[in-house]
Amino acid sequence: MGQPPHKFLDEPPSSEMLTPYDRVHMALYMRLLDSARDGADWREAVQILFGLDADRDPARCHHIHETHLARARWMTEYGYRELVRESQRSLPP
Repeated sequence: MGQPPHKFLDEPPSSEMLTPYDRVHMALYMRLLDSARDGADWREAVQILFGLDADRDPARCHHIHETHLARARWMTEYGYRELVRESQRSLPP
């Protein structure tokens, strides 16, 4: 199993606006949402998506999973609106 394509923080930046970190980790957020919807165990999700072993540091791994999942959920409620506004500005008149 390879390493995740992007480096990640233990906790995503907290902002009411999309951050560069959010943009880089958009696919990760979608995969986290999919795994939560499918009822996947957080330990498995952390191993697959972050390349971490939850048995070695369960508290840190759980924190990483929960904070990134919370940010992914924020994206579905608020962050996507900024993406929509940006895409509308880039449309030709």
